[in-house]
Amino acid sequence: MRLQEKTALITGASSGIGKETALLFAKEGARVVAVDINDEAGNQLVELIRSQGGKAIYAHADISQSEDCRGMIHVAEKTFGGLDILFNNAGIMHSEDTDAVKTSEEVWESTLSINLKGVFLGCKFGIPALRRAGGGSIINTASFVALLGAATPQVAYTASKGGVLALTRELAVVHARENIRVNALCPGPLKTEMLMKFLNTEEKKQRRLVHIPTGRFGEASEMAKAALFLASDDSSYVTGTEFTVDGGITAAYVTPE
Repeated sequence: MRLQEKTALITGASSGIGKETALLFAKEGARVVAVDINDEAGNQLVELIRSQGGKAIYAHADISQSEDCRGMIHVAEKTFGGLDILFNNAGIMHSEDTDAVKTSEEVWESTLSINLKGVFLGCKFGIPALRRAGGGSIINTASFVALLGAATPQVAYTASKGGVLALTRELAVVHARENIRVNALCPGPLKTEMLMKFLNTEEKKQRRLVHIPTGRFGEASEMAKAALFLASDDSSYVTGTEFTVDGGITAAYVTPE
């Protein structure tokens, strides 16, 4: 198993990429700290992992709050004796997030508070724990929109994910000699509840799909497999990267046939 005796903390663990990653990491031997604000779904996930023979614990945390982030790291170290993998995955996408003229300041601030500040706070409190463990892997969920503009405008989300990518690069350089690797997972459009709520009409879905060379939305389970590579020693010489798993959308701008 690729994560045997490793402790992994995953934010946004109750659904989507986070849930699939938690299940996969547990199967690969990791002790999972599942973090979310949805306590019911988070505890159900932990029960599922345990029923499959894995080790997991749930921690409630609003990642935009400093003390909550400090607390989730404390839970990981207190429960499992350390922290080896930090997956800053939690994020939000507002349906009211459109262009700069129409997007409200409230939507802008809420999006950046979770999507960017939450990653910063995870690293702020998680890096000292990784140091205490002798190193480890940080994975930050960015997006393909950190690399190119989206056909359907979502300026706050795009700006937040661009910030995640820049933050990832800098942290990777700063902490490379401490045996701490930092990489950004950049998913393409996924068939997850979050994106489907945003692309809430067939017209919006087709506007996104037409630009994906593979012709389909990705699956959360496919992102989990990419995260597993970045978390494991298989990626021991990989840091500061844009790990893009996007069905080819950033490689080619496809037009309708």
